[in-house]
Amino acid sequence: MLGAGSLGGLWAARLYGAGLPVCLILRDQVRLAAYQEASGLSLTSAERAVSLPIPACTLADAPPIRRLLLACKAYDAVPAALDLKPYVQTGADVLLLQNGLGSQHAVASVLDHAHCLAVSSTEGAFRRSAFHIQAAGAGQNWIGALTHHESPPSWLEELDAANIPNAWTDDIATRLWRKLALNCAINPLTVLHDCTNGQLATSTDELEPVCAELSVLLNANGVPGTPEDLLAETQRVITATAHNLSSMLQDVRAARRTEIAYLLGYACTDAQRRHLALPALQNLHERLRHHLAVRGLPVD
Repeated sequence: MLGAGSLGGLWAARLYGAGLPVCLILRDQVRLAAYQEASGLSLTSAERAVSLPIPACTLADAPPIRRLLLACKAYDAVPAALDLKPYVQTGADVLLLQNGLGSQHAVASVLDHAHCLAVSSTEGAFRRSAFHIQAAGAGQNWIGALTHHESPPSWLEELDAANIPNAWTDDIATRLWRKLALNCAINPLTVLHDCTNGQLATSTDELEPVCAELSVLLNANGVPGTPEDLLAETQRVITATAHNLSSMLQDVRAARRTEIAYLLGYACTDAQRRHLALPALQNLHERLRHHLAVRGLPVD
């Protein structure tokens, strides 16, 4: 597993807790030493807090890889895939757990000798510290092939054994697009207002035009639904995750690069490619870029 952040760490802790073989690939010896100093990964959930001495290594010491969860940020996915390519065996299963769109097919092009699957997750988690994960909300992990229909792999039973909620889909693209739309509606506004998801409940005047235009974009990409449906779904997510901070706001508060290019940036680029005039979405993108630039953060 490469990417021991919030969701990657959550998966690693569950798999290890179920007695399944897990190895975290950390970026360098400094990171590995810090991990060892922390005595492994800690997971806090509603039930309890546990410390898990999950094996870890650097890429230089990684064994041949037959199954990989790539759970790094979207902008790190292709560089990580290039580094991993010599270690990933032909026909290996690679699960891609990134926000937004754009990185998944790019990684699949790099790891063209492997079997790449995309994951669209609605689970919630955040990092309390570098190696301490807090589970923050139940959800589902939709898994599917990027380019063609196929049968669900038998190893999904291992995810069941580890209590990782999962479901196979023959249309992962629709799941990814709908998740992107929700992220584009919610995450930028939480950054601009510096607020929890739940504090957007009264922002219907901002959410409504954005959801209307995102619905147009979804329809253009073969994803059915009305503006009213998307607005209602957005409001349900806001209510269900009321106390959560969006991943984008967490990044901004920590002065980290955001995934804007794979969320709003991707949506706006796709709209331009399709000659769709979506002014509310474009305005939100420009406001967010300005907000990031003022704070000295990358705008792509």
